[in-house]
Amino acid sequence: MNWLKNIVRPKLKQLVGGQKDIPDNLWQKCPNCAEMNFHRDLENNFQVCPHCGHHLRLSASDRLKMLFDEGEYQSIELMASEIDPLKFRDRRKYTDRLKEAKSKTGLEDALTVAHGRMGGINVVVAALDFSFMGGSMGVAVGEGLISAARLAIVQDAPLIVVPSSGGARMQEGILSLMQMARTTIAVEEVKDAGLPYIVVLTDPTTGGVSASFAMLGDVAIAETGAVIGFAGARVIEQTIREKLPEGFQRAEYLLDHGMVDMVVRRHDLRATLIRVIGLLINTSPAADVLAISASGRGSLEDES
Repeated sequence: MNWLKNIVRPKLKQLVGGQKDIPDNLWQKCPNCAEMNFHRDLENNFQVCPHCGHHLRLSASDRLKMLFDEGEYQSIELMASEIDPLKFRDRRKYTDRLKEAKSKTGLEDALTVAHGRMGGINVVVAALDFSFMGGSMGVAVGEGLISAARLAIVQDAPLIVVPSSGGARMQEGILSLMQMARTTIAVEEVKDAGLPYIVVLTDPTTGGVSASFAMLGDVAIAETGAVIGFAGARVIEQTIREKLPEGFQRAEYLLDHGMVDMVVRRHDLRATLIRVIGLLINTSPAADVLAISASGRGSLEDES
């Protein structure tokens, strides 16, 4: 029995005159500690549980507002891809699932690409939204990553990718798997241009996304507690017939085993990214270089 839904909510309706427009999502239960959190408290805390520090999933729009200076950015219009190229249907038509996801999220697909300033530095950010069909990667997402990479090159800006995905979109079959190769090539183009490519791994990053562009960052940053891997833990256990270690596939476990460079709390993520970007793009020495002569005496090099 849901105490809030079946008891508290009806009484609230009686107090306000029986109105039927009270939202159902005023309170959200933390999946880690089971505490109930008021929705505005979570919004003001970047969707981090104030009781246990668990990082709940964040929408692409909220993540972009959190990262860019003053929350201001410009999103780009992505190229429209063919809808339902395989005429796929399981229990429902793929087109019906797409319509539902678009209506629910207000997005055209799982990826949003934006550009703006972060710490005064021009950057391009591509963020996946798990609420759109599990952040799955289809042709549209692949095209979006390519567009983000080319925009970064044109603007001579670092590219930051924030994956949150269950993997390749099964409704697009082999076409979705082809995006693994296409996005990998796009990342290499950014690196060939001498630009930083940074990945912020969030919960969850799995499947074909983790097997392609998500694991190619010059710097791999993971949010606290994020699940990161390829196959699910249950599938792995059934395959190897062994019990997996405690915390397997969590960000902290991957940090201990050298798979990511750092694990960062969401509140510290923006400041960390600004610091990392500044180190990667400012490669010249902070002061004059001191040359050591044969006599052992130091002298300043003439940089002209």
